[in-house]
Formats: sequence, structure tokens, C-alpha cells
Amino acid sequence: MARIEIENLDKSFGQTQVLREVSLSIEAGEFVSVLGPSGCGKTTLLRCLAGFEHIDGGRIEVGGQVVSTPERHLPPERRGIGVVFQNYALWPHMTVAKNVAYGLKIAGVPRSERETRVARVLDLVELGALAQRRPADLSGGQRQRVALARCLAMESRVVLLDEPLANLDVHLRSALEEEFAAFHARSGATMFYITHDQAEALALADRVAVMDRGRIIQFDRPEALFRQPASETVAGFIGEGRVIEAEDIRPLGDGHASASLLGQPVRLRCAPGQRGQDRGRISVHPGDLQLLSDDLQPGIEAHVTRATYRGAYLRAELAAGPSASVPLSINVAAPSSLDRGQRVRIALRDGWVIPDPVTPTTQP
Repeated sequence: MARIEIENLDKSFGQTQVLREVSLSIEAGEFVSVLGPSGCGKTTLLRCLAGFEHIDGGRIEVGGQVVSTPERHLPPERRGIGVVFQNYALWPHMTVAKNVAYGLKIAGVPRSERETRVARVLDLVELGALAQRRPADLSGGQRQRVALARCLAMESRVVLLDEPLANLDVHLRSALEEEFAAFHARSGATMFYITHDQAEALALADRVAVMDRGRIIQFDRPEALFRQPASETVAGFIGEGRVIEAEDIRPLGDGHASASLLGQPVRLRCAPGQRGQDRGRISVHPGDLQLLSDDLQPGIEAHVTRATYRGAYLRAELAAGPSASVPLSINVAAPSSLDRGQRVRIALRDGWVIPDPVTPTTQP
């Protein structure tokens, strides 16, 4: 296990700055995901941490050792870091056992110790019976486990995973998510997992760093990202969130605030230091809205623009408000039926006041 400290990291390619003052503090043995859209800089961040790229500013420290500054660059093979690539990077002509042993051989580990380590880690990832097979004879999930075993055999303090599930089908992704969680529990390694899939990030990580245009815009627990986004960008990116405007926001002193939303009084969650605002932005998710069946209950007027069957629920897209100008999504439990153009009324069960830049917030 090794602690990772990344401080004010900058990286450019030519005139294009890809990373901007990136700072992360990752505890030893922690599982951290870096989440963001394509082109946000997350793979470049992984490559800088691995030692594949020189940095232009800042510093990287792994296990108390400075491995990267603009003046100092420790090569990848001396960082004690294992990397699992999206395409597995296995030697096709080698058996499973030889693929796992190759790094040990290059490092000069004696043959007897190599064989002992390889047998141990292959049993750990439940591939001992397949040690003499070649990668072409394995499933995608088994190849991924060979790549993990290679990291374990090298006794890596840190394991970096670069979108390792991107090439797999949905069923196999689910199985490999469980494999990564089990791998982390067994090995105790510090894991740094790059993905653009928020379901993977939220399911696997202890904490998630959300990146946008080369910056970390929030680093927090998965549930905090979902329920307490620090910005409109995070709110709109996580969990199919929608950002809408509320009026007359008045803190109540208990972590909640009263407000007016599309002409209806609502109660919202807010940061402890939230100020009163005439107008503000709030974050809501499809599960925060409720379809009203009682005509006597006050609610927000809307009409259905699209309804799609999702199995356990119906997803309805709505145009809400007096002028039908606010797009919202709602999940309605099955069995149910909604038609395009149908008039409905909805209530807000939960919502979060997005802090403005000068409102102090507390970190968990």
C-alpha cells in the first residue's frame, strides 16, 4: 500500500494545456476513481502518475517518495506501480503463467521465487487451472484477470487501471466490477481507476474525482457527489441530474431551505453556510420527483414529451412550469402508462441547493 500526493500538476502537449493545477491526496489502500468525459485529461493524469509522461509543473509523491517534478522524473519501472490497460497488453505467444512471470524475470527475480509468486497470484485470481493456456484461449474477463495477476506478482504498491471495462459487454462488465472489488480487498493495494462510466466509478470507488477540462472540480464520496454536487457541472453530470432555477431561497438553519420552484413552495437540502438568495440553482434527479394522482394536491404542472419503458419503471420526459419551458425527467414505477402530450402534476420530494462560489461548504 502507498499513499499518493499530487500537488498543482500541470501538463501540456505543445500549445495545448491538458492538466491544470491538479491536486489529489489519496490514502494508502484507498480505491479512487477519476471520472470525466472524453478529452478531460484523465488518461493523461494516469500516464503522469505511471511515469509515462514528464510533467510541466507541480509534483507527484508515491509512498513518501517524490517521483515527478519538472526537474526530477523517476522512470516507470522504479515507481512500484502496476498498470492495467484497456487492451490488457498480454503477450499472445506466451502462456498465462509466462505473461505473469515476465516482469519478474526482467526484474531479476530468481526462478524458484518467480514460480512461487506466479502460482500464488494465479490462485488468487482463480486462474491456476489455466496457467498453461495462451491469451487467445481465454475470455475477455479471464484476460483481464491475467493483467491483474501480473500487477500482484510484481507486488505493486499502486495499481492504475485505464478504462479496463470499456471493451467488454454489459454482462461481463458487471462480473469484472465484482472482480476488481475483490482484488482490492485481497491485495490492499492503492487503486487509481480511470473511467468515463459513472456507474462503474460510483459502484467501485471509496472516493471519486470528477474532472472537467483538465481540472478536478470535485473529489468526494460517491453519495456526496450524487446528493451534494459542488457545482452545476457536477450536478448535471452525475446520476442524470438536472439543474433548474429556484426563487426566494431561505435557509431554515437545519441543513434545509425553503424555496419557490416553478410557482410551488418546496423544501430543499442545502450546505450549512448557505445564504439567502432571491434566485439560485438546484440539483434534482429523476427519483426526486413524484407523479401526483390526487387532483387536490398542489403540484407542478407539466406535460409528457416522451415516455420509454425501462422494465421496472417508466422514464418520462416532461416539459414543466407555467410556460412548459423546464425539461425534467421522472421515474414512474411499473406497471404504469403515460402518453405523449398527457398533462400531469408532479411534486418534488428532494433537491439540493448548489452552493454559489462564495458560499462555504463542509467536506465530509
